[in-house]
Amino acid sequence: MGRGKVQLKRIENPTSRQVTFSKRRNGLLKKAYELSVLCDAEVALLIFSPSGKAYQFSSHDMDGTLARYRSDVGLPQSNHPHSRALLWKSEMEDMKRSIISLDARLRNFAGEDLGPLSLKELKQLERQMSIGIERVRSKKRRITSEHVNQLKRKYKGLQEEHSRLQKRLNQLKDVAVTTSRISDANAFSAFEMAFQVNGLQN
Repeated sequence: MGRGKVQLKRIENPTSRQVTFSKRRNGLLKKAYELSVLCDAEVALLIFSPSGKAYQFSSHDMDGTLARYRSDVGLPQSNHPHSRALLWKSEMEDMKRSIISLDARLRNFAGEDLGPLSLKELKQLERQMSIGIERVRSKKRRITSEHVNQLKRKYKGLQEEHSRLQKRLNQLKDVAVTTSRISDANAFSAFEMAFQVNGLQN
């Protein structure tokens, strides 16, 4: 049995739409190249992605081919103000569509507006969110581990500083005790000498 006719309509899931765009874009560029080689045709192909990125193929000079096309169909030259206005309008519409698509995707990731999504699209969204959550958790674990290691190093440094200060304090105590003993001995010697001098005088 032959393959059934596929109904063409806009793909609602942003990820599926992007994958389809990439595949069909490459196929279209390949066909344009084959047509130019096999039939010696002058081919110019311009593709703008939903995000506004441009892809092109030209078997000859792109500007020359576009000028020839404009001349054949009677369009104004590209430097004409009306032509520039049409180009800007087209770019604005592309940007609006891109913003709407990204906004819908963000709402889906937030768990909103899930009604239009099919079961397959929901599963794909769930898988993407699971991957994202795992990346967030991995980043969180890495930051937590680095923070813990930093606290351990700080604690070790504080312990070493405490030991150093405690050792210094003990040294100062020893010096104080020794100084006190010397002072007491000197005072006793002075008292004893004074007593002896006083006894001799009497």
